[in-house]
Amino acid sequence: MDANVTEIRKLENKFSRLEIHHVVRDNNVAADVLSKLGSDRAEVPPGIFVHELHHPQSILPPMEVDSIPQETSREVMMIEDNWRTTFIDYIKDKVFPPGIKKDDAEAVRIMRRSKNYILVDNKLYKRGA
Repeated sequence: MDANVTEIRKLENKFSRLEIHHVVRDNNVAADVLSKLGSDRAEVPPGIFVHELHHPQSILPPMEVDSIPQETSREVMMIEDNWRTTFIDYIKDKVFPPGIKKDDAEAVRIMRRSKNYILVDNKLYKRGA
């Protein structure tokens, strides 16, 4: 919420008038209905637009950029290590990552933490209350 307010504050001088109202969830029926649809994973009614977010934040903090151009070339190696694959493999097949034995502390941690997740259509979801 603070990141959203910061972005709004940056733009407020572009408008002649700006009002920000906080609506308590109990008084916002539309948001309440949408949150219940999301938590139940129910079928979305026709006429409702669905947009899946694939990043944890909708507003990213500004990045600092050096003003001096760099003449040297740099190579970047991307390593995709997805933490979810450990839990998906364990939940599906009871398989640990290579190098981890069943009696290791890491294996116990994986077994314990995997109870907090569930697989739905091969996608990992955190269990809720």
